[in-house]
Amino acid sequence: MERLRQRADFLAAAGAEKAPAAAFVLQARKRDDDGPARIGFTVTKKVGTATERNRLRRRLREIVRLTGGPRLRTGYDYVLIGRRPALGLPFGRLAEDFDGALRRVHAGRAAVKRPAIPSRTGPRAPGPGEQS
Repeated sequence: MERLRQRADFLAAAGAEKAPAAAFVLQARKRDDDGPARIGFTVTKKVGTATERNRLRRRLREIVRLTGGPRLRTGYDYVLIGRRPALGLPFGRLAEDFDGALRRVHAGRAAVKRPAIPSRTGPRAPGPGEQS
């Protein structure tokens, strides 16, 4: 298992499958090669102070180290985006959420991307009470 370090890799994973959980969002992207699984961690400043963000990153890294090793598939990039509730959740719950998120991503049951709403190009139809 390797780490993601380049911004382009994080951006590529952002456009792939997503599995939200209470404490984090897991993003997974199938690469074109069969190299080892790579994983990246990110926590925004909205989560809290630097100390809180670092503690959250350490918790996420430990979950992956303890539970994710055998479940991470070769040829995939994973990104864990930490959320503030992860600071207060028990470690066991985080591990369960991570296992569930991995199962959803690989089963194709991750969060469904909603299609963009097409813009109206023609004339607007009259609404109720309007004259045509």
